[in-house]
Amino acid sequence: MTGKPATPEKPIVMTIAGSDSGGGAGIAADLKTFAALGVHGTCAITSVTAQNTTGVLNAFDLAPTAVSAQIEAVCTDMDVRWVKTGMLASSGIIREVAAGVKKHGLSLVIDPVMAAEAGGDLLRKEALSTLIEELLPLCKVTTPNAAEAGAIAGIPVKTPEDAKAAARKIADLGAEAVVVTGGHLDATDLLYEADSGTFTRVPGDFVKGGTHGSGCTYSSAMTAYLARGESLETATWEAKKFVVQAILKSIPAGRGVNPINPIGKTLEEMERYRVLRDVKAAASILTESPDFAKLVAEVGCNIGMGIPGAEACEDVAAVEGRIVRHRNRAMPVGCVDFGASRHVARIILAALRYDPRIRAAVNIRYSEKVLAACREIGLTVSSFDREKEPENVSSMDWGTAEAIRVYESVPDMIYDEGGAGKEPMVRLLGTSATEVAKLAVKLAGSLE
Repeated sequence: MTGKPATPEKPIVMTIAGSDSGGGAGIAADLKTFAALGVHGTCAITSVTAQNTTGVLNAFDLAPTAVSAQIEAVCTDMDVRWVKTGMLASSGIIREVAAGVKKHGLSLVIDPVMAAEAGGDLLRKEALSTLIEELLPLCKVTTPNAAEAGAIAGIPVKTPEDAKAAARKIADLGAEAVVVTGGHLDATDLLYEADSGTFTRVPGDFVKGGTHGSGCTYSSAMTAYLARGESLETATWEAKKFVVQAILKSIPAGRGVNPINPIGKTLEEMERYRVLRDVKAAASILTESPDFAKLVAEVGCNIGMGIPGAEACEDVAAVEGRIVRHRNRAMPVGCVDFGASRHVARIILAALRYDPRIRAAVNIRYSEKVLAACREIGLTVSSFDREKEPENVSSMDWGTAEAIRVYESVPDMIYDEGGAGKEPMVRLLGTSATEVAKLAVKLAGSLE
């Protein structure tokens, strides 16, 4: 595949598409995707839609000259190399876009948007022939879903073999490459490259989550990867992975089809960094305290914190190898990392199920003095009895949930008096690792 080379450092790309007042598709999805993938996004709006998660309620097309003016303004000022199109409602708009692509030598990705995921037509029937005749021959790659591929090729697309036939016909109409996305087939995307006549299957699985904006996000991710200099095959694989993550992180926003979340994974990585930083700071608070060592249990202790919405131990950061007592000081055995402690992670995950704000915990030794000190400084307290623990359950998962059930909310402190081969223990809970670390130090100081 040829085209202008990728711009060094941060490529500039453009989306020529409609707006979505619900924020899930169109230029809203495109610009979020561009930002998440490290390219600078620009736009030319073609239509303004009155749209939400239930469908397109109305659409107002801009004048073709208004679309061409936007393209001209951006391309005469910025080094735009790659552009994607989405909603192009009329023949007049399509002709202006084609003229802009040719004038500025743009490498084009076409998402042949015909209907919204939530419902509603976005391409007039008479405009389809204009798109096929005047825009398709200019594109590097087009990314139709099964229905769109069928409409362009003039054949029904119900099976993977139908998708192959449609891809060939679309390429014959002038597209250099075709990706028939698999969201309406078997979740497998099919890449066809016209110059070599080869097919590449990009298999996948259906995942739970909202899909509003998935087609827009796929094509804009494809555009971003190509602008960054990736090969077409690599861009196809990476765009699919990006969309899957965006679906998994989708946002329950309305009464209809939930929008996907292109920046969900980026935000999660940001939260992971914040959690690592907070747990490291918390570990320093504990180890620098002259008093905390007296609260370190015989088996050691640990402090951890989960990302928002944590679902597994790998979403909780703690100290590898625990914190131990050495020469009357608390000493961390290892570094802070995710998945480092299943023990403290289970406490946090159990608490999160009842109160999403409670994302941190530290376990410390139990004694009657410690229990009295907790009550003295005003902590809310609950407990569980290990003798009542059911078989084949995690002690911390069950015990934490049981203590919360008894207290009817998440307390500041949960303790148990131990059992056969099990040391009695206290757990302090809070919204952050530094919060519970400071609480533990305050508790230790009160024991004087």
